Amino acid sequence: MSNSPGVSHSLSRQAAEDLAVARDRFNRSTANLSESISEFAPAAGMMTVAQHVAHVARVIDWFMEGAFRAEGFDMNFEPQIQTVLRIESLSSAREWFEKSMTGAIRLIAAQSDAELMTALPPGPVLGGLPRITIVREIVEHTSHHRGALTVYARLKNIEPPDPYGM
Repeated sequence: MSNSPGVSHSLSRQAAEDLAVARDRFNRSTANLSESISEFAPAAGMMTVAQHVAHVARVIDWFMEGAFRAEGFDMNFEPQIQTVLRIESLSSAREWFEKSMTGAIRLIAAQSDAELMTALPPGPVLGGLPRITIVREIVEHTSHHRGALTVYARLKNIEPPDPYGM
C-alpha cells in the first residue's frame, strides 16, 4: 500500500537496496572460500566457515521474524545456535544465506513507508524503534561476519577479494 497514489515507497526501496548491497559485498568478500574449508575454525569452540555463513543467515531470519510478528524477537537462543552448529557444508550455508537475504529484500521492498516506521515490539532488542532499524542491524551484522570470514581466509592463505568490487 502506497503512502499516496503514484508515489513509490522511498524508504522501502532504499532499505531493500541497502540489503542487496550487503548481500553482494558478503558474497564478493567470501567468494574465494570453498567447500574444502567448510569445517575450518581457527580454534576449538569457534564457529566454522560454514557455521559463520549459516549464523548470518539465521540472524537475518531472526531480525525479520522479530520485526514482523506480534511476539517480537525470539530470545530463546539455544535452539537457534544448535541449528547453526549443525551446518557442515558451506554450499548449504550459502543457500540459506541467499534464501534469507532474498526473503528479507522482498519483504522490506513490499512495505510502505508507514509500515517501516512502525515501532518494533517492546523489549530488549530495539524495543520501540522504527521497524526499518532492522535493516541497519542486518547490514552491520553481515559486515561483521564478512570481516571475520576474511580473517579465516587469510589464516588458510586465501586472499579475500575486495568486498567493494574494485
